[in-house]
Amino acid sequence: MELIIIQSQEHETLPHAELKAVMECENVKGDTYIPTKGLTIIKNLNKECFDENYKILNKRLAYAHEINEIIFKKEFKNSKDLNEYLKIKDNEGQKNKQNKPLNDLYDEFKKIDLKSYLKESFAIRIKKYDKINLDTLKIEKKLGAIIKNNYPNVKVKLENPKTFIRIIITEKSIYIGYMKYKLNKKHFQEMKPHKRPFFYPGSMNPKLARAMVNLSKIKEGETLLDPFCGTGGILIEGGMIGAKLIGSDISWKMKNGTGINLNHCGFSHWTTHHLDVRELKLYDKVDAVVTDPPYGISTSTGGEKSEIIFKEFLDSISKNMKKNALLCMASPHYLNLDEILKDLDFKLIDRHEIKMHKSLTRIISVIVKIESENRIENENKI
Repeated sequence: MELIIIQSQEHETLPHAELKAVMECENVKGDTYIPTKGLTIIKNLNKECFDENYKILNKRLAYAHEINEIIFKKEFKNSKDLNEYLKIKDNEGQKNKQNKPLNDLYDEFKKIDLKSYLKESFAIRIKKYDKINLDTLKIEKKLGAIIKNNYPNVKVKLENPKTFIRIIITEKSIYIGYMKYKLNKKHFQEMKPHKRPFFYPGSMNPKLARAMVNLSKIKEGETLLDPFCGTGGILIEGGMIGAKLIGSDISWKMKNGTGINLNHCGFSHWTTHHLDVRELKLYDKVDAVVTDPPYGISTSTGGEKSEIIFKEFLDSISKNMKKNALLCMASPHYLNLDEILKDLDFKLIDRHEIKMHKSLTRIISVIVKIESENRIENENKI
């Protein structure tokens, strides 16, 4: 069985990295394939776990617009074969006159057994990729008429239908999908920083915060730490997937504000601390750390001193993390993170760049906690 995911194209690498991280930590076994930019297909999903896997991806992913079960697909070697099948203009603008346009598609669509998918109402929508030359509205009407003819008890309903059918056409493929579960896009709108009870300028947007939480591979019931919790945006996204939450901040105002926002979301398994991260000593080590340190930590101190401060707080975080736990951290491009990590119990495993404006690129780094030989040797001596 297969799922097709329409992904956000606001970032080049994060959507696929997020998907792979969620699949790994949630044990979703399947093979990913990218037919074109903005689309990912998960093949070879286990039939017995299919529904559960579908729900997991639906619950967790930030950079996904839609997730559909593939109920029909037709893949071609090249765009000319697709054009021939659809009887549309080829790359030279010549029409194939042997048959009426799209008749092959309509004939195949009539043969698909939609009985188990259709409820009392439906809508059908087409999404094109790769500059395919098609009148999508006309095709949607024709396919809708075929459904009405084959299943007369089902009504067309364009707003909030019981059944949503998605047709995706790329340069070399056609996919027909059924949306069994709808993504909760409303959450990311409602949790925008300025809509929370406690607001402070400069807070991270919830979609990026969720993606970073996913990159940390945290699971439901595990403990997530944000040592620069600010207004609690990252912890909110951790709470949405069922993690236990720990936040700390050097500012009493921020520590309190995080509590206000976490209470507003109805979370119960959380604690916050008012302290400098370099003094953080937790009773139990955490499963993952996700954080967005204030850029002032590097800009206000300047030069070598800024790197020393970063190294100190990273060393402190390391002592509060389980072995092989992941740290997902945002930092400015001018911070030499590779140099800082050299002498610490960390190893960089992934990195993504987000262009913020002309003079700033935000780096999202995924770093694994390791046990260095020097530290093990020192602990053994003690």
